[in-house]
Amino acid sequence: MALGGGTWLTQNKVLPGTYVNFTSVAKASATLSNRGYAAAPFALSWGPEGEVFAVTSGDFQKNSKVIFGYAYDHPKMLPLREIFLHATTVYCYRLGTGAVKAACALATAKHPGVRGNDLTIKVAANVDNDGMLDVSTYLDGICVDTQTVSKAADLVANDFVAFKSDAALEATAGTPLTGGSDVAEITGDAHQAFLDAVEAYAFNTLCCPVADATTVQLYAAYTKRLRDELGAKFQLVAWQPNADYEGVIGVWNTSTHAAIAGVEEHAIVYWAAGAHAGVAVNKSLTNSKYDGELIVDTDYTQVELEAAIKAGKFMFHNVNGVTRVLDDINTLLTLSDTKGAVFQSNQTMRVCDQIANDVAVLFNTRYVGTVPNDASGRSSLWNDIVKLIQELEKIRAVEDFDENTVTCTQGDTKKAVVCNMDGLNIVNAMGQLYMSVIIQ
Repeated sequence: MALGGGTWLTQNKVLPGTYVNFTSVAKASATLSNRGYAAAPFALSWGPEGEVFAVTSGDFQKNSKVIFGYAYDHPKMLPLREIFLHATTVYCYRLGTGAVKAACALATAKHPGVRGNDLTIKVAANVDNDGMLDVSTYLDGICVDTQTVSKAADLVANDFVAFKSDAALEATAGTPLTGGSDVAEITGDAHQAFLDAVEAYAFNTLCCPVADATTVQLYAAYTKRLRDELGAKFQLVAWQPNADYEGVIGVWNTSTHAAIAGVEEHAIVYWAAGAHAGVAVNKSLTNSKYDGELIVDTDYTQVELEAAIKAGKFMFHNVNGVTRVLDDINTLLTLSDTKGAVFQSNQTMRVCDQIANDVAVLFNTRYVGTVPNDASGRSSLWNDIVKLIQELEKIRAVEDFDENTVTCTQGDTKKAVVCNMDGLNIVNAMGQLYMSVIIQ
């Protein structure tokens, strides 16, 4: 079971863990963890079903065919190319279950799906050893594995097929695998299964790759629950969500592709999810250039763009022929004394989430059940938290930090520690210039 986390109003928590509140002022070994982690489900024709599997950008570039069944530059890999432009690691999940594996008399595809139908097994006599046979696996006519054996029982599974040990090996120009099929329909249950599976992982952004409003709302409710109740600090990137929450980023532009037919109009969410995962904690995506393959619709007037910002929409616009991010904002609209306009900035949220995640890891791994809750123990915790904020100050994510604004005191019970930080000043990137010039 995971350690407790989330926000707190009174000191009534049962589970050991870290409970962090961020509020804004009413108006009249500690090391920083790495970013770059995203979680996303995909409609795939190859790969494991019902499990989360981590893929790094290097893995995707070098081993795309093994992992996803297609080469890096294949049209089916467009969503993955988009998200990996800036994400360093993606927790991937294949949507749906019930796909069928392709097979033939000699082998069965390693994974279910139509991609297995593109596999062929060829058997030929080995030219150097009498009685030995070369058994080769081909994908799209390209050999991906060859084994020299005397009988089928000696064959070992490769990245694409599992051989049938009782098969009769005879020379053949090629025996294709057939019968592979994909999931007939991806339902809301498939997305719920993904969300259930990925709950055990830590990441910076969650990608909702659908346009269906009901499913988008499912992702938004999931994000709010995990952020507020479990302390899992990530942001959701979704297309046109009906949300009013700092943890949800709503992308509104539609997109197409010049060479790939059938690209879904909301495909831009993959790039946005990867970009939000990969951006540094002390940086903003405001004015960032879109560097993906899609053609993004930026046909908006200045009035429409101003209205979009006021509505909490993450928009792309045209700057002298270049597609750029207009403003790095989330969907938060309803402000209060404890949640001011500063929380509408995703750069602010990245700093808040960085602090919450790093303090949680620090406390849960070094202090829970180990360090006594006495003055010395609380002093050690105070020192580690101060070091974390000082690291953020070094990279200009926060400024004017005064360590005296941090306090760690005993809570209402012997186990509880209350940490307060008063007046943290989070830095945001420049976004507007107002200039006056007086001419004599």
